[in-house]
Formats: sequence, C-alpha cells, structure tokens
Amino acid sequence: MTPPLPASPDGADRAFQVDLRGLVDLLSHHLYSSPRVYLRELLQNAVDALTARRGLEPDAPDGAFGIRLFADGSVVRVEDDGVGLSEADVHTFLATIGRSSKRADGIAEQRGDFIGQFGIGLLSCFLVADEIHVLSRSARTPDAPAVEWRGHGDGSYSVRTLPASARPRPGTTVTLTPRSDTGEWTRPDQVHALGRHFGSLLRHPVSFSDGTAGAPTVSVNPEPAPWARTYPTPGSRSRALAAYGEEVFGFAPLDTIELDLPAVGLKGIACVLPEAVPAGRRHGHRVHVKGMLLSEQADEILPEWAFFVRCVIDAESLRPTASRESLYEDDTLAAVRDALAERLREWIARAAASDPELLGRFLQAHHLAVKSLAVHDDEILRLLLPWLPFETTDGHTTLDEFARTHRTVLVTSSVEEFRQVAAIASAAGLGVVNGGYTYDRELVHRLPEIRPEVSVADLDPATLTAHLDPVDRETELAASAYLALARDALAVFDCDVALRTFHPASAPALLVDSREARHERTRSQLAREQEGGLWGDILGALRQEAPRAQLILNQLNPLVRTAVAIDEPELARTSAEALYGQAALLSRRPLRPAESSLINRSFLDLLAHALRKDS
Repeated sequence: MTPPLPASPDGADRAFQVDLRGLVDLLSHHLYSSPRVYLRELLQNAVDALTARRGLEPDAPDGAFGIRLFADGSVVRVEDDGVGLSEADVHTFLATIGRSSKRADGIAEQRGDFIGQFGIGLLSCFLVADEIHVLSRSARTPDAPAVEWRGHGDGSYSVRTLPASARPRPGTTVTLTPRSDTGEWTRPDQVHALGRHFGSLLRHPVSFSDGTAGAPTVSVNPEPAPWARTYPTPGSRSRALAAYGEEVFGFAPLDTIELDLPAVGLKGIACVLPEAVPAGRRHGHRVHVKGMLLSEQADEILPEWAFFVRCVIDAESLRPTASRESLYEDDTLAAVRDALAERLREWIARAAASDPELLGRFLQAHHLAVKSLAVHDDEILRLLLPWLPFETTDGHTTLDEFARTHRTVLVTSSVEEFRQVAAIASAAGLGVVNGGYTYDRELVHRLPEIRPEVSVADLDPATLTAHLDPVDRETELAASAYLALARDALAVFDCDVALRTFHPASAPALLVDSREARHERTRSQLAREQEGGLWGDILGALRQEAPRAQLILNQLNPLVRTAVAIDEPELARTSAEALYGQAALLSRRPLRPAESSLINRSFLDLLAHALRKDS
C-alpha cells in the first residue's frame, strides 16, 4: 500500500492514493473477458520483444529468434529470444502500471511495429496465478547481467540482479505457478491449444513442450497464413482458402472472397454463409493483428449490412484497445471498414455480371435479409434489386424479368389482396407484385430509380375493375332484380354487387376489398355504436368516407348465369350470400364471425332447397 501523503495547503496539487491490490484485481479480473487471455498476453509481449530484437539485429537470419511454450501441470513458462530487459527497464516498466516498454527511447517512433500499446498485459497472468516470475537479460548491453523480477497479486514486487550465467542468452522467461482452481487453463493440452488458437498466424516460430520424456517439441504455427502461401493453380488456391474457412468457422462457405488492403497491411478472407441468417443478427469476425489473434467477435471490422459473411483477417496497422480484445474506433478502422465493404460490393457486382449461378444461390439463401439491407443502402439497392425474387402474377421471378414484360407495375399492400386478384389480374394482362411481405412494397416502389422506363403504382380496386369488361345493356337489365336483392342481402357487410365479364371463366365471383377499407368500416361502426360518448366523439373525428367492398359476379361463369336468372327472392338472396362466402374464402383473408355464420347458413339453406326440390 502506498503510504498516505501529508496534508497539503488548500488549492495545492495532491497525488492519487492508489490501492495496488485493488487496482491489480480490477485490471486482471475485469479488463479481460476470460482467464485464457493470459497466454495471449504473454505471447504478445514475447512477439514485441522479438520485434525489438530484430530492430537491433536486422541482419540476423530468419528463424534465429523464436518463442517456446512449456507446461507440465505444475508450471507454465513462456520463453523468448527477444530484446530482454535491464535492471533499469524492470524498475521502469514492470513496476509502473500503465507504462509500456514500447515507449522506451529509440523504440517510441517504431510503435507501429508492436502489438501492445499499454504495458498492462502482464497483469492478466494474475487471472491464473498469484505470482509472476520474470527472468530477463538485455540484448542492448553486451555482457548484461540477468535480472529477476517477482510480482505478487497484492501489488508488491521484488527485483534482484543475477549472474549472466543465470540466463546465458538475451531474452525473457516468464514463469507462472498456477493456482489450484485454474487447472482448466493451465493443463499442458490446454496451453498447447491456446497457443495454437492465439498464435497460429504469428510470423515468428513458436514451439510447445510438455516436458514428457521422449515427447517431441511441436510447432504451434508450422505454416504461414493460407493466403500467404503459393498454390499451383487458382482453383487449388480457392479450395485451400475454402477449406481454411470451414476449419475456422465450421461451415463450408458458399464462396470465399480474398481481402487485401496493402495500405494497412491487411490480408484475409471473407466466407459467404451458405444459409440464411435473421436480418440484423451479427456474426463476429476473427481479427489478427500482426499474426496474433485479437478477437473472435470483432463485428466492428465490417458494416452492419455485411451479415452474410464471416471474416478472418490479419492486419498490421489496426489499433487494439487496452484489453486487446477489440479494435480501437479511429479513422484507420473506419477507412478499413469502408474499404472492406467496397470489396464485398465488388464481389456482388462480379457475381451478378459473370456468375449468375453463384448469385442465384447467394440470393436463394439470403434474399430476405438482402431486401432489408437494400431498403437502407442505395448501392446494394442498385446492385441487387433487379435480381431479387418477388411473388408476381407471372410467378416467382425477379423484378428485372418482370419489368421486361410489364412497363406498368402494380403492387398490392397485403398478401391477401394479392391472392384475391392474382388470377384475374394475370388473365387481364396486368402486372401485379405481392407487396404484402416485409420490405417488398417499399422496394418495388424504388424500381424506377434503376429502371426509369418502368412506372410503379399501388393497386387500386378501381384499376382492377376498370380492366373487367362490362356486360351488354340487355344482360344488365335482365339481372337488375337479382343484383338489387344481392345488394340488400350483403348490405350488412358494406358490400356492393356488380356484374362483369372476366377471365378465367371458372371464377364465379371476385371480392375486391382492402384491409384499410375494412378497418375504416369497423371504425365507423364503432363510432355509430358509441355515438354521444367520449369514444364516439374521438372515433367520429377520425372517420373517413369508408370505401365499400365490391362483389363482382362473372357473367362468363355458368353458375352466375343461372343465379341471376332466379326469380324466387329468398333463393336469390341465399345464392348471393353463398357467392359472397365463396369469394371471401378464396381471398384467404381472416373471416369475420358474421361471414363465417353467413357461409354456414347459406350452405344449409341451399342444401335444404335442393332436398325439397328433389322430394
């Protein structure tokens, strides 16, 4: 514990009183997401030490300096051939929380070469051990002595100088004696697995040994990153990258997109997911910085709309946060995000131009989520809207194909409205798109932005009925009595009745009624029922002229021609109710209780009439 300072006069500067035990606990237990990061931090420190050593000895052969991991169940040890520490360095950098050895004279201007930026990573070792033992020898001073530093979880430490023979070569060895409750993270097989997990892409050689007699030392990173290797053919390269993506993410990619941004030293791949994902659901990406795995959940590396890929990248110039588990949001990251987004757009454009089969498989898996993206992203809208599938009167087709045969595109406001009119609109030559699904109506209305020669309008009942042929005057006069009885029978549903001719002739009647019109009629009915009360006044103020539903009878249908000739009033009313019920069923919209009752009653009445006639 730092001793308290004496009282100072009012207005004078005072020093913070720091509880070192509490600070160590805060940093080691709350800065990091999991105890396993202790090995990543030790590897990172070792890599930075090797980078500094390479700066001192640039002519040293490749592979001359490396990192060695050791775990036998009783200790965990990480040893490197890096630049090492002198006694002064130990006091300066290991004993001062927040000070980084990367700020040393002659090194500060090279900080971009290092992974760490904060000098607090060693504290993560307190997640698995109560004591950290460091033995180091500096490569900057010939014949430098070895220095031993022991740090404790209570914030205390000790330093002593040892003969050079205690460590014959420059470098640093960090040894941990794990606590009994941390065996999950310090077993030999787990240390090896963590070494592979965090360091598989490191440029420096990393090896592992568990001390078993006769057991070989194994390489943690035997091969360079897959995108850094050479392949005999482009096809073999694509297959190797896809295999790596499957190994990392656990799925066979629909395609792999190579990512290469030389300005920031970024390389990697984006793996296209083969199955649909819910819109807005984000998948984390694996980000390595200078070969060290930084995060498996770095969703900030790509824009939100890139939900259909998962990336694994390695970058030189991205800046980690203090915990080194995510990326610092700065101008560099923003530029990288924009550049990677452009690479994904280029892939989409390339697939659209040269590989329609791939684009088709991509949209088959992701079209719903792509539609949600296209609503807000003009570039994606321009690229993909012509290729997106929609339900139309020509079947399931793309807007591009649909617009070739229909210069005027009509769009419904609901699925039920589309189902009501699809067959008749198709027979009349109208081009109608089902706009009842999420995003579809809005996207169809934006089609003229890409195809200026096409016009888009909401389907209005009057538009449809205008394309139905009127019957001749004599036929309409002959049916007038029946039509009057039908209108009276269906007045309870605010439904008008008309006689027209349209195809297909097998359709006896068409019920034209929108959801908005039904809601308005319901509101008007409530207002009438509540007339004079508070709710009646409110509903009355909202009341509009409610459009009536229309039951359009098809004169081409034999059943309708028989019905309009009925001269028995009750039977005529019953037949009109039956035709209304059948048309309501064909619309596939939810039936109101009164409509369900009408369908049952009209069926029973017609059955009773038929039985009386036969008896």
